[in-house]
Amino acid sequence: MEMLATDHWYDFRDLSNLSRVILEGIDKVAPYELAYIVAPIIGFVAAFVIFVLPSQLFVGVYGERRIIGRIQSRKGPNRVGPFGLLQPVADALKLLQKEALTPTAADKTLMWAAPVFFVAPAVLLFAVIPFGPRMVFADVPAGLIFFIAVSGLPVLAAFIAGWSSNNKYSLYGAMRIVAMSVSYEVPLVLMLLCVVVFTNTMSLPGIVWFQKDVDLWLIFMQPLAFVVYFIAVSAELNRTPTDIAEAESEIVAGYLTEYSGMKWGLFYGMDIGYALAASAFAATIFLGGWSMWGLEQWVPPWVIFIAKTHLFYMVFIWTRGTLPRLRIDQLMGFAWKFLLPLAVVNLFLVSLERLWWSESDLGGGIVFVIAAVNIPVSAVAVYLWARFLGYKPERVPTRPRLVQDAGGYVPVEDPATGGGK
Repeated sequence: MEMLATDHWYDFRDLSNLSRVILEGIDKVAPYELAYIVAPIIGFVAAFVIFVLPSQLFVGVYGERRIIGRIQSRKGPNRVGPFGLLQPVADALKLLQKEALTPTAADKTLMWAAPVFFVAPAVLLFAVIPFGPRMVFADVPAGLIFFIAVSGLPVLAAFIAGWSSNNKYSLYGAMRIVAMSVSYEVPLVLMLLCVVVFTNTMSLPGIVWFQKDVDLWLIFMQPLAFVVYFIAVSAELNRTPTDIAEAESEIVAGYLTEYSGMKWGLFYGMDIGYALAASAFAATIFLGGWSMWGLEQWVPPWVIFIAKTHLFYMVFIWTRGTLPRLRIDQLMGFAWKFLLPLAVVNLFLVSLERLWWSESDLGGGIVFVIAAVNIPVSAVAVYLWARFLGYKPERVPTRPRLVQDAGGYVPVEDPATGGGK
């Protein structure tokens, strides 16, 4: 594997050179144990403080509210600071000053600990994300499994928060989160297994190098896996239109009903943090990571990666601003009846393709043939399975209809009075 950057510390295409110089300098003037302490601090500052927190404030808070405002024909934040850019800062200061109330009947220890348990895994998720050719803090051989395992921990923290609040609506929301996680983890893992079978690796940097070597992103080779990943992740992240765990019209605010102040702010901020982690993971798995058909020779790879991450997050914003919330029975049925069978069929197809590729000793160019086959096959499979389950596009209304046209209540004339009843 070729390296895309030189070993000069001032070459900003590869920021790992800068961290290497810092650690080597510490090793020369201090005990070598200190370098092991400083290394994770550098990784935390680089990934979380410099990338995640600013992205949370100005992409996840300001950008999301601004874009959704435009979608809904309004301006969004535009008062605090130029173009409303300081609105996230004002919101953060307001949350810091608000009182964090705790119900007298709640389990105070668990209720206070839940936000901490919810925040901690977010730091671990970015440890295995490759921002560049050598810019990954923990190059774990099974990084994909590590990411899936750690991403399941916030569900436990959310359930603790809902149960410890001693509020029935909080408990309903917590139980919904667990049910959604159990349901959508199955098709999600099956689709990621398709990626592992196709690339023959569970290393996240290895998956990026695979896409770079064949000059094609996995979104084209595995389009159905990408779609299922987005839907399943939206459900697990509790993002609209699958935010049934915080459905205000049904259960007040779900598991967050009894939270206020900065304890609520930690949940809200980390919801965006996990969405960014899911976007970074999708950019790594399906969008080629830091590679972009040779452009990384001229543009810093980490800049390309961050741009792809924010582009995927834009899709989250788009769906939130345009789609209505679904019912819980619709979401549960969609996972088990629609996504799971498609995931099983896709895994079988991908396994056959990979076996044919390996046994026939075909070159890397075969991926373009596979992409040309998988894209229409995925579209046809989705359409046919939807028709089998009862979807009839010819019945979808194309214009507003009256109640009686939609099959609603139609008054019946009473023969005795001559009026409706």
